Amino acid sequence: MKVKKMSRTPLSAIGALLAAMALSLAFGCGHGDRKEGETAKLPAVRASLATAEAAEIPQRIELSGTVEADRTAAVSSRVMASVTSVLVRAGDPVKAGQLLLEIDPQTARGQEAQAKGALAQAKAGLALAEKNYERYKALQKSGSASDLELDMARMQYEQARGAVEQGAGAVEAASSVARESRVVAPFDGRVSARPVEAGDLAAPGRPLVMVESGEGRRLTVAVPESVVAASGLSAGKVLPIRIDSLPGRTDLTGKVVEMSPGADPASHTFMVKLEISGARVASGLTGRTYVDSGKRKAVLVPEGAILSQGGLQLVVVRDSAGKARSRAVTAASSGPDAGLGRREVLSGLAGGEEVLVGLGSVPADGSPVEVSAAAPEAKK
Repeated sequence: MKVKKMSRTPLSAIGALLAAMALSLAFGCGHGDRKEGETAKLPAVRASLATAEAAEIPQRIELSGTVEADRTAAVSSRVMASVTSVLVRAGDPVKAGQLLLEIDPQTARGQEAQAKGALAQAKAGLALAEKNYERYKALQKSGSASDLELDMARMQYEQARGAVEQGAGAVEAASSVARESRVVAPFDGRVSARPVEAGDLAAPGRPLVMVESGEGRRLTVAVPESVVAASGLSAGKVLPIRIDSLPGRTDLTGKVVEMSPGADPASHTFMVKLEISGARVASGLTGRTYVDSGKRKAVLVPEGAILSQGGLQLVVVRDSAGKARSRAVTAASSGPDAGLGRREVLSGLAGGEEVLVGLGSVPADGSPVEVSAAAPEAKK
């Protein structure tokens, strides 16, 4: 029986393997040294330095609403007839009592004539009833008429007097309606809408011209009952206002001039109107106001510390070694704090980090930082 001998690795092969491993380690160490050298050769980044501030800020609730005029009137007429002429257009300024449009007066004049004819008949009946009443009073004194006959004459006289009064009221009402064939402006302002044209049918209750005051604008918002309770909102309080179509106006404020005494049972909100001051604003625009209800923790950085690149928001921080490190963050919109020089960072920073301010672009990660000057402190 033959015994198979185990093959052995020659010592020369083992030596070659160890040499290869040593070369590999040496190459790896040399490569690492070169990478560090390349990092050291990155150009320095020169910027101002600021500290991300961990602070408590108001819990701010945003409420949307619509801008309305202080006074608005839907001018209509009690006359049902065709519109004969319209003398104003949307946007025209008007004065109180100015003629806006005319309605065919024939129908109203006919009703007025009928009322006047009925009044004349009632007056004739009153004259006759009064003479009969006086006659029966004389006859009753001489014993030629009974008490019942006198009472009947008195009743007819009183009925005739009532008919005259009723007829006079009908004439006044018809004359009032006839006067409304000329539709006039109720106050100084401007025409906001004119939904009718000449030839349209005017009917009682149908708006013919919309007139709004030229001065004074209010932002009307619905405030949830929980926000009212937490903020102590009441008449006279001044709140910041932003108009969506005027993003550059950050100085607008609104004073609470009207507030519903109770919440709406369906929506559980209070209707609040704020008098806008600071600029002339057109009615119908959308706007926002902000109500503070308590405090919350936040991280704040200067506006110039937030950079945008590739659809991301980035902040460059200086690490303990003095190198620039980029961090992706989520920053709040400017909102009511626009102009204060700082932005809230919702995620990506914990507070206390040193951030670079005034960079034109995001530097290479690991670039050395040279501080040019301390960033000015943001307004609080």
